[in-house]
Amino acid sequence: MKLMKLLKDWALIIAMVAGVSGYLVYAHLHFLDSTHAFANQAVNFLQPALIFCMLLFTFCRINPAHLKFCKWHLWLLLVQGLSFTAIGLALIWMPHSGWRVVLEGAMIMLICPTATAAAVITRKLGGDLQHITTYTILINVLAAVLIPALLPYVHPHPGLNTFNASMLILGKVFPLLLLPLVLAILLRYLAPPVQRWMADNVEASFYLWLVALALAMAVTTRSIVHTQVAISTQLWLVVVSLVCCIGQFWLGRKIGARYGEAVTAGQALGQKNTVLAIWLGYTFFTPITSVVGGFYSVWHNLVNSYQLYRHEH
Repeated sequence: MKLMKLLKDWALIIAMVAGVSGYLVYAHLHFLDSTHAFANQAVNFLQPALIFCMLLFTFCRINPAHLKFCKWHLWLLLVQGLSFTAIGLALIWMPHSGWRVVLEGAMIMLICPTATAAAVITRKLGGDLQHITTYTILINVLAAVLIPALLPYVHPHPGLNTFNASMLILGKVFPLLLLPLVLAILLRYLAPPVQRWMADNVEASFYLWLVALALAMAVTTRSIVHTQVAISTQLWLVVVSLVCCIGQFWLGRKIGARYGEAVTAGQALGQKNTVLAIWLGYTFFTPITSVVGGFYSVWHNLVNSYQLYRHEH
C-alpha cells in the first residue's frame, strides 16, 4: 500500500521521465529503426484516442441539470478567446516574424481548455465543483470553434485552400473536444448502466492521463531532438509557458475574486489540459511548439502543489 501511494504521489514525475527516457532509449536502439514509421502512426492514433477517453470518463460524471453559468465564465471565455485571436491576427499581419514559433506557443496555451483534473484540485482547495465543470465544457466548445476558424490563416496548410484546411482541422478538433460530451449525455439517457460504470470508475481517466502524458513528453522530446529551431527560441518557449501559467492563474483569481470564487476561476483559467496542448502544437503548428505544453505541465503542477501546501497549512 505504501508503495502504491508513493507511486501515485509521484505519478506526474514518473510519467514525464518515462516519456523522455523512453523516447531516447527507443531512438538509440538502431535494430528498431524499421519500426519508427509504425510507432509514429500508433502515437498519432493513441494521443487523440486517450484524450477522447479521458474527457468521456470525466463528462460521464456530469449531470446536465447541475450545470450552472456564472458571470466570471463569460470574462474568462473573453480572455481566452480574445487573446488567442489577437495573437493570431498579429501573426497574419506579420507572417515572417522571427517570433512566430514563440507566439504560436502562446496561442496554444491561451486557448487550451481547462484540464479534466482541475475539478479534483478545485475541490481540495475549497472551490465550486459545478462551476469549474461548467467552464470546462464551455471552453472546450470555444476552442473547438476558434481553432479551426483562425488556424488556417495563421499557419496555412500546404496544398490546401483556407476552407479545406478549416474543414480538416475541424474534423480533428471538433470530435475530440465535443463528441465525448455528446456521447456522455447519450449514455446517460440511452445506456444508464454504462454511464454509471464510467462515472464510478472515473479514476481510470487518471491512468489514461499518465499514459497520455508519457506519450506527449516523448513527442515533445522528439521535437526538440529533431528541430532546426535555435536554442534561444526553445528557451523563449519555456519562458512563454511560465509567463502564461503564472499570468493565467493570477488573472483567473483576480476575476473570480470579484464574484467570491477566486479559487475556482483561478483553476479554470490556469490549470490546462497540457496533453491536448502538446497534441495541438505537434499536429497543427510548428512541432517544436509542443515544448510549451510540456513545460506548462511542470509549471501548473508546481503552482498547484504550492496552493495545496498553503491551503493545508
